[in-house]
Parts: sequence; C-alpha cells; structure tokens
Amino acid sequence: MVNLNQENIIFERKAIFKMLTHRRWAYFGSNHPNHHRRAYFGSNQSDPPSGSGLFWFKSIRPIIVVGLIIDGTISMAMKVALHSLGCPLNFAETSTLAEKFLEQGYEQVSFSEKADVYVINTCTVTHEADRKGRRNIKKAKKLNPQATIIAVGCYAQMQPEKIAAIQGIDLVLGNNEKFDVIEYLQNHRKDKSPEIHTSDTDEMVVFHPAYSRGDRTRSFLKVQNGCDYHCAYCTISQARGKSRNPNIARLVEQAHSIARADIKEIILTGINIGDFGKSTGETLQELIEQLDKVSGIERYRIASIEPNLLYEEIIRFVAQSQKFLPHFHVPLQSGSNEILKKMRRRYTREFFQDKLEQIKTQIPDAFVGVDVIAGFPGEDEAKFRETYQFLQKLDASYYHVFPYSTRPYTPAARMNGQVHGNVIKPRSEQLQNLACQKIMAFYRQHLGEKRKVLFEKHPQNGKMYGYTDNYIKVETAYDPSWAGKITKTRLKRINDQGNVETENGG
Repeated sequence: MVNLNQENIIFERKAIFKMLTHRRWAYFGSNHPNHHRRAYFGSNQSDPPSGSGLFWFKSIRPIIVVGLIIDGTISMAMKVALHSLGCPLNFAETSTLAEKFLEQGYEQVSFSEKADVYVINTCTVTHEADRKGRRNIKKAKKLNPQATIIAVGCYAQMQPEKIAAIQGIDLVLGNNEKFDVIEYLQNHRKDKSPEIHTSDTDEMVVFHPAYSRGDRTRSFLKVQNGCDYHCAYCTISQARGKSRNPNIARLVEQAHSIARADIKEIILTGINIGDFGKSTGETLQELIEQLDKVSGIERYRIASIEPNLLYEEIIRFVAQSQKFLPHFHVPLQSGSNEILKKMRRRYTREFFQDKLEQIKTQIPDAFVGVDVIAGFPGEDEAKFRETYQFLQKLDASYYHVFPYSTRPYTPAARMNGQVHGNVIKPRSEQLQNLACQKIMAFYRQHLGEKRKVLFEKHPQNGKMYGYTDNYIKVETAYDPSWAGKITKTRLKRINDQGNVETENGG
C-alpha cells in the first residue's frame, strides 16, 4: 500500500481502516498480554521502515486503527465521545470506560463534537430516560453518519432489540458486556447488522470496579452494584443483577489512587449502598470507618441509602466524623403507608419520619434529600393529599420528584388503578414547587454562616461554583486561589438563579 501525505489522510482514512481489518495486525497501545506492544508502520514487513505511513501491528484479531504515523509522530488519533445518562453510578462507570479508550490511544472529545466512536451509557429508570437514550443515539448519527455508535447500560440490557432497531446503531452491550467494549468494538465490522450482546440477570455476578476521573474536584467511587430489593415499580434488580461489592481493602486502595490525583471529595455510589458487604461479609459501617482514615481525601458523601439500612451507628459516625459530610439522600417514594406497601418498600412513613428525626437530632444542619414518586398505581386524590401533607411537615431539605413511569416487566405495570399522565403531571408540579420551597427555606436558614466550600476548578462566565459541606450550592466571582480548594466563606444571599452568593461574590 502506498504511503499517504498529510493532505489526503482525512479523505482516505475510512477506506484504509476497512482494508486493514483484513490484515493480521493489531492496534497500537494494547495492554493485553497476548498483543505485541510495538507499533510498525509502512508496508507489511518484518521490520518497520522509515518515513511516513500506516500503523501495522501483529495480532490474529481484526483491528481498530487509532492513528497514523506522520514523519515519526502519531497523527489523526481516532476520537471517542462518551455520554452518561442517569445515576452517579453510571457516571463513574462511563469514566472507567473512557479510561479504557484512552489506554488504547484514543482521543476523548465532547459528545457534541464529531467523533469516530460514540458510546452512550443508558438509563431506563423512566420513559424519559429511555427517550434520552434514543435521542442521543440519533444525535451521534447526525454528528457523524460514518461513526461507530455503541449503546451500553441499563436500557441496553432491558430492551436491546428496541435499541438495535434505531438507525445508525452498531453495538448494543448489556451491563456485563460494556466493560469489554474495546474487544466488542475490535471484532465488529461497520458493514454488518447491529450486534446485541447481553447476559441473563443471574449471570451478573462479577463486580467491575469504577470511579470517575478527570479534572473534576470530586470523584464518584463505585462501592456496590445490583439490588436484592424487588420494588414493584423498578427494573434495576433485573438490569444489574444481585447485590455485590468488592472488599474494603480494594476500595481503600482506590481511594488512595483518587487522593493521588489531587481530588478532595469522594461520593460513595452504588445501587443499594446500605446493602454493602453481602459479597464479603463486611458492613457499610466498617467501610466508612476505613475510608475516613485515607490521607488526602478531605470529604466524603454517601450518594443514597435506603432508610431501613441507615442504621443509627452510621448517623452517629457521620455526626462525629471530620470527613463524612452532613448530607444524606434517603428515598421515601410515598407518604401513604398503603402505597408504600403496594410499592414493596420496607418501611412505613412513621419509620421514615423517625429516621429523619434521628439525623436532625444528631446533625441539626444536615442536608437531607428525599426521593418521591407521583402517580403510582392506586394513588387517588386522597392518597396524594396524604403524601403532600406528610412532605409539608417532614424536616427534609429537598425533594427529588419522579413522575411515575410504567416500566415493562414490573408488578406495578400490571396493577389496577393506573393513574393517567394528565393527572400525574400536575401532581408532580405541586411536589416540585414544594421541593423548591423546602430548599430555599434550608438555604435561608444558613445565610450569615461561615461554611466550608469546595469550589470547582474551572470558571463559568467569570464565576466559580461549589458546594458547602451541607450541600448548599454557592456562587462567587472567580478567584484562582480558591479553584479546587476547600475554603471557608460566609454565605451572604440567595440570587435569582437560586444559588447562594458568598460575602465576596457579586
């Protein structure tokens, strides 16, 4: 094959890749023990020639070319764009997938840019999440019709055929398979029909470690996956399998790695974090006690924890810890005991209220976020008013409101008393208005105080943003000496955007 000059690389690149897939050479930068590490370029010969040309790599597999060598330097690296939908766990896992691509020589670009490979880590918690997944696949197709488009994650796991029917999709990988995305991409031919690779729920037994990286000031650390709770409205136990976790020693090692990256805050994330330890005979209490000792990490948050698993000793530990912050996220879902029972939740509203009182008694300034679902089957007007009035009185800081969304393969989808969307929407809006009232009241309660804020590293329109220890969003004029640092500052006023300005802010 003839060498290419700088001018015609862009036009010939796709044809080159196709031709190379018939050669017996592998891609550059592989860390696989069975792959040769050295890169050869030029014609297919035993020794690399000098000059400009193509990569050649020895392997029995078809290949992905991640770049060209032009006068001895790598040029035109393949670009990958990744997009995460849904929960913090997805975000952590997407970051780990990005690292896999970077290790193979890819250049990561924004999802709004033209790329050679697009990866969408999907969510399926609601119809809206499904819709966002489909929309992002179509967006990738529009950005580059020739790109390889890959859907992974929960929506891909639960409805792979539906995703495979979307024009432009190439690979659909379930929650087990997504961590082998490089190998599936390696073996895929663009001219073939979309491929689906998923596992049955009972085959999801391996814990794949993950934590978010990059230039953020905080990192999401995956400590648990899967769920043994089979709530009537939820598909997560089907999408992610049984509860499982790594041992504490492994997570402490990862926390040290995060600290070495000069990240100050870790958010512990998972599907059912309170269930931590089932795989290893350990407990969440033991985990947080060991993480508290990691030098270099100054702040921890627990992303979400079931109320029946938020034991009093955990609350006591957070109350006395200098690192675990006064911030809890506890799902309620309904203020009606009858609806909670239909949902297959494992507590009553009285139990939930008592749990929040325990938090507020020991940590009066704690931020407590609460999940609630509007319009679950059987929620008539009286039961909705019961929920609303309960939430009005509850000492919570914020409500994360979910309009009920029928999920396939769930008991709730077959229940009588389905609530029409025209009824769910105004109920959701009422709860969202209450949520705004709650968070503004919480913010006002702390105005005038000096609180520690971890500011993001990068400015936005001359401003910098961060969160206090008790999760108040703060805005101030950009000060490079505060970027990525924990700074004690006085909370001054709430601005029109709903953020709290500091005494030095605009």
